[in-house]
Amino acid sequence: MIDRPHDSEEQAQMQKLTGIVTLSLALALTSGCTYFSVYKRDLTQGNLVTAAMADQLHPGMSRQQVIDVMGAPLLEAPFNASQWDYIYRVDEAYGDIKQRRMTLTFAGDQLTNIQREGSFSTTPVADRHEEGVGPSSGGAPDLESGEIEPIYNRTIDDPRLNR
Repeated sequence: MIDRPHDSEEQAQMQKLTGIVTLSLALALTSGCTYFSVYKRDLTQGNLVTAAMADQLHPGMSRQQVIDVMGAPLLEAPFNASQWDYIYRVDEAYGDIKQRRMTLTFAGDQLTNIQREGSFSTTPVADRHEEGVGPSSGGAPDLESGEIEPIYNRTIDDPRLNR
């Protein structure tokens, strides 16, 4: 056999070329992966304050009536017990930060002033849900209608419990 001196040079060049092509392809493929990112979710904090809730408030309501409509306040001013703050904030995963604030002022037990900050006309993230997701509009099944049987009517040896 004839031994060519150029074979080892050609092999080295081929390996070098293969390495460069492989590296170039790897870089090209990974640089296009910015479409895939970490999953982010909307972050909601504070009291859910909707326009419907805010519209129910009016001066003259008692503190208990306000709690019945709005729930307990997120903040009570430590040096001014007559002021309640309801704050709702949504950090959208790939969007804006939206904040609503409602400050209620009381004189004794009566609501005297309502201050709103932020947009109450938009639907907050916690209010939105897809069809078939979340609570159904039909409500809970009725025990009286026989849709479901209460568990207290069953005994330990009931075959329906051993499924």
